[in-house]
Amino acid sequence: MTVLLCDGTGAAASLWLHRIRWRAMNKLKDVLQLRVRYSETDQMGTFYNSRALEWFECGRTELMRNRLRMSYVELEEKGVFLPLVEAHLEFQGGARYDDLLRITSTVELQGRARLRFDVEINRNETGSPVVRGYTIHAFTDTQGKPIRPPEWFVTLMGTA
Repeated sequence: MTVLLCDGTGAAASLWLHRIRWRAMNKLKDVLQLRVRYSETDQMGTFYNSRALEWFECGRTELMRNRLRMSYVELEEKGVFLPLVEAHLEFQGGARYDDLLRITSTVELQGRARLRFDVEINRNETGSPVVRGYTIHAFTDTQGKPIRPPEWFVTLMGTA
């Protein structure tokens, strides 16, 4: 499908739409399994709610390592940091000590200078949902000043 721009050309717009559709269908995704440790449970025998953000971090870190072939350490050595600026969690069910969890994480560039990681955590044996949500991270330099994602990172996202 060709979309005409005001100047009468449509090739660039068509390519742009194709890329947008491809990205929507092909978000970078990684799946990690993690077992609930005793120290992560509370008196009621279920995981303590703040642990979910730690599990989100595990998923995010392994997604970057496995799909982008870059660890957070390597990213930071290049002078790029990803501080958390927003988090949203929906608690959907419990997980108990020794339950095996499946953490599914996806990532996409959001806006001009942010990354959004969507996470779903389910009990591996039953598939029942435990928690889902997202975190948004800004790109900053070593002084914490917001920056646009470096071109090499955008390329890395596009080729992963």
